[in-house]
Amino acid sequence: MRQDADPGLFGPRSVTWQLHGDPVMWIAGVRALWLQALHPVAVRGVMINSSFREDPWGRLMRTANFVGTLSYGTTEAAETAGARVRRIHRLLGVDDPELLLWVHCAEVDSYLSVARRSGIPLTDAEADRYLDEHRVSARLVGLDPDTVPGSAAALADYFASIQPRLEAGPDARTVEAFLRKPPVKPALVPAREVIWRRVTALAYDTLPPYAHALYGTPAPAAGTVTHRLTATANLLRCIPDRLRWRLPPRHILRAMDRLGRDTRPAPFARPGTQGRPGAGARSDP
Repeated sequence: MRQDADPGLFGPRSVTWQLHGDPVMWIAGVRALWLQALHPVAVRGVMINSSFREDPWGRLMRTANFVGTLSYGTTEAAETAGARVRRIHRLLGVDDPELLLWVHCAEVDSYLSVARRSGIPLTDAEADRYLDEHRVSARLVGLDPDTVPGSAAALADYFASIQPRLEAGPDARTVEAFLRKPPVKPALVPAREVIWRRVTALAYDTLPPYAHALYGTPAPAAGTVTHRLTATANLLRCIPDRLRWRLPPRHILRAMDRLGRDTRPAPFARPGTQGRPGAGARSDP
């Protein structure tokens, strides 16, 4: 790694750097949307104050861009992005710490759960390290890092405490309708039916049992879901890294240009080291 370059908030030796470059994060991001919609106050704020209804795809891309900036951008870029999000939250009146904490926890839980179930070999200590790292991202959206779960045990305690307040109300059903059949241009309808429908269904199946119960469906067999998730993730990993990373906004490629080729994310290597993925992952030369 180039010693004079800014590694950003996390840097190449973080769990976040290695994990967020894997394509299974696409599925994890959709799972997070399913889960976040179950908090009636949080999802109401989204419906009233955001562009979700008018521009759902744009909102999803802006969220992906924000996560990419925090994960791989410079420290200045991440801090600037965080300040912009906090300002928007204040203007829209959606800066309640309880709601921000729910959105944050649903997101990091989804990333971590889907990554581990897809075959990425994270130890319990590395999982805790990942959650602790994301106290930084929690600060950037307006949370006090000391109030944010920094371990798997603390995150499990948080979900146990919040479950009585969750429900699949009308707003959650609106999100569900979008996730199952989002509006697209006529030419993209076949792709929606062939690709998106399978991705969102798999993301839904990875939800915890209490979320299935709230949505009114029985939880599928965990082993079957994990098998399907691993197979899908390994198929996505067959797409060469540099081809996947060319998708806008190219955060990972820009980070490698800034820090050096040896900083490429390799989630099947041990976090804390740079190296190429091992068995089960594919990387271009």
